[in-house]
Amino acid sequence: MRFLLDPEQRAFADSLNAMLTAADTPSVVREWSRGEHTSGRALWRRIAEAGVFALAVPEAYEGLGPRPVELAVAFVELGRHAVPGPLVEMVMAAALLTEPGPAKRLLPALASGEVMATAAPAGSYALDGDVATTRLSWDGDGLRMAPGHGPVRASLDPARRLTRLLPGGELLTPEPPLAHALTWARLATAAQALGVGLALLDRTVAYVKQRTQFGVPVGSFQAVKHQLADAKLALEFARPLLFGAALTMTESDVAAAKVTACEAAYRTARTALQLHGAIGYTAEYDLSLWLTKARALRSSWGSPGECRAAVLDGLSGGGRRS
Repeated sequence: MRFLLDPEQRAFADSLNAMLTAADTPSVVREWSRGEHTSGRALWRRIAEAGVFALAVPEAYEGLGPRPVELAVAFVELGRHAVPGPLVEMVMAAALLTEPGPAKRLLPALASGEVMATAAPAGSYALDGDVATTRLSWDGDGLRMAPGHGPVRASLDPARRLTRLLPGGELLTPEPPLAHALTWARLATAAQALGVGLALLDRTVAYVKQRTQFGVPVGSFQAVKHQLADAKLALEFARPLLFGAALTMTESDVAAAKVTACEAAYRTARTALQLHGAIGYTAEYDLSLWLTKARALRSSWGSPGECRAAVLDGLSGGGRRS
């Protein structure tokens, strides 16, 4: 089955790509990694104005959605440009806030980008808790508005700044839809990972055309072509799984898309690192911004093992629609 975007969806992707290309996201990522959020917040507002966050918010709360296919389209572009910030967590926050009272109070501001939300289980690390204005945490008592955060910790991806959320805070709902929210988070992560992988492939193809050895471009070597072809096949196989999952939104389909897209991005990252040689290991080289993100997304909101288990559960009849 072929999943083709319609003209409106393609135009949406093209407009995001153009906007993010003009924003010089590598500079934004590096500033964000240092804890300097001015340029990142400005980019965040432009992404919100484009309607990205509103795609996860129901129309009843001033959103455009929920529209999972369009959300996947957007997150591919966000991953392609390595945009920093709690992007997936914004989607998860929208999926968690289903009680009418908290939803009416918080979702319109989330859709407009007025607030930046992060979310994490109690006791674990939340992404960008230091810059988020809304921090959601859940435990056995339910979903809470965390009152603050602890110190920032280093991450595998320097742009992913981790903090523990403080316990306590306002109880928003005793029974948050955790499985539903996790499915949305995994869909957004899968799309982001696919975009990361596509960017790594494009950059590596361009590099091997320029780099020469024995007087000819490295890209002319058969072994190099085979590695790039394998990476491209893995990414192209992940694409229909992603958009198929966005149509069904079952836990097992989304888990399959997540593990496939993240493994494809990780494989492409390893290929990119090998073909770039020593320069690929340097933090100053822009490639590193995507390399570290591919590794981090692989385990974010579900390790490969956890996602495979969810797929098997779906095959045995345990999968649910979210």
